[in-house]
Amino acid sequence: MYTTKTFKEAYKTKNTIDFSKTQAVMEIIQTVQEKGDAALFEYAKRFDGADITELEVPQSVIKEAYDRLDADLRAALEEARDNITVYQESIKWQQSQAGELYQKIHPLNKVGIYVPGGKASYPSTVLMTAVLANVAGVKETIVVTPPQKTAINQATLAACYICGVTHVYQVGGAQAVAALAYGTETIPRVDKIVGPGNQYVALAKKLVYGDVGIDSIAGPSEIVVVVDETANNEWVAIDLLAQAEHDELARTFLVCDNEEKLAAIEAELLVQKAKQSRIEVIEESLKHNHFPILTSGKEENIEVVNLIAGEHVSIQTKDAEDYIDAIETAGAIFIGEYSPEAIGDYVAGPSHVLPTGGNARFANGLSVNDFLRPNSVLNLKKETFRKMAPAGMLIATEESLQAHHDSLAVRMGDDQ
Repeated sequence: MYTTKTFKEAYKTKNTIDFSKTQAVMEIIQTVQEKGDAALFEYAKRFDGADITELEVPQSVIKEAYDRLDADLRAALEEARDNITVYQESIKWQQSQAGELYQKIHPLNKVGIYVPGGKASYPSTVLMTAVLANVAGVKETIVVTPPQKTAINQATLAACYICGVTHVYQVGGAQAVAALAYGTETIPRVDKIVGPGNQYVALAKKLVYGDVGIDSIAGPSEIVVVVDETANNEWVAIDLLAQAEHDELARTFLVCDNEEKLAAIEAELLVQKAKQSRIEVIEESLKHNHFPILTSGKEENIEVVNLIAGEHVSIQTKDAEDYIDAIETAGAIFIGEYSPEAIGDYVAGPSHVLPTGGNARFANGLSVNDFLRPNSVLNLKKETFRKMAPAGMLIATEESLQAHHDSLAVRMGDDQ
């Protein structure tokens, strides 16, 4: 157990990317640029053990996955889609065209969505990305997901159908990012790549950024849970396990000013851990990346939360709503015992694609607005121009840019 002081001394935000893999990823990107589809088939066999004969999943196969899906699961995915749509519509930038200075908003044309398919399958990631693109009005949504030795997860394909995804390609890893960034014979070049992935995917996104837009560099999942003596031990323990089961590198932080409460929840973690199906993953995560932190009170709770800048911050205290304005760095904030992080993963509405590794200091979670391009429009009247121009002329002179000055000055004498 850490005290606030020892935690500050011990905790350092871990790099979300292993830069030792840079050379390998650069070679993959270069090979895809040079060999196109042939490289993708080769990497599918080498890295995924999948001897595929075509990259695109036919629309008939996607529709069949939807038709065959368990009716209750299909209804759940459609309910989640509807909730996400309602929320994203509510926060979407609104077009305004008034006055002489304004913005014009356009959706992106093509978006690539990376959907992981390694240790688990994530139809929810399709929902939390493709629905946002649809609400924005993106013309073409393209999903890439790693090929499997048998078949791509049927729920993932069904989610693609539910979200109206334009194309699905069975390609994963850094090679998928390269294909989306630069295009191949089969896969078109996109304007932006979104969605989480492993370290190879994250590093590839970092390397191609600038040639294509990206959402963020995703690291291991993480949660910060703040509790007091009123918190339900069992619920909190399971909330922590829900993050730990993602990955051995997933990080969990338990923050409290009551040592006995901390100990009680730590004991409950052991009880609940034994009931989980992914116990080996959980044990590795808890062993290396779990931080129970003892503070002196609410003020230090807030200080720790803002220091970590976590992907998910869950406040389960009697005064939970009092934390909302004080938390400045978080991917998403979950207030109260009936707003568990898992509800945000699936059905609430905000996207579960969130900044990790302390990136909430400067980044936000994915939203519909990440699929929009605002363009400034200047449509000045003569009177407005003549009011502004003298200041511009002085600045242009200071910068020794004669033509800039003259471009303004020549219009100052225009009395037509």
